[in-house]
Amino acid sequence: MSRLFEAANRYIATCDWKIIAVLKFCLISLGMMIGMQIKPAHKKPVFLGALGVFGATYVPLMVKFYRVFTDKEV
Repeated sequence: MSRLFEAANRYIATCDWKIIAVLKFCLISLGMMIGMQIKPAHKKPVFLGALGVFGATYVPLMVKFYRVFTDKEV
C-alpha cells in the first residue's frame, strides 16, 4: 500500500492545477453515477454521510487556500 501512496505522491508532484481539476471532475462524475444507483430509501443516510465528509475536507482545504491567498505562512 505504501508503494501505491508513493506513486500517487510522485504523480501529483508532476501535475498542475488544471490536471487536478480534471481529476476532480472525473471523481465527481463517478460519485454521481454511483449516487444514481442508491435506492430511494437509503438516499438520506448516504447524503448525510457525504455531507459530513464534504464538510470535514472542504473547510481545512479552504483554510489552507486562504492562507496561501493572503501570503501567510502555511
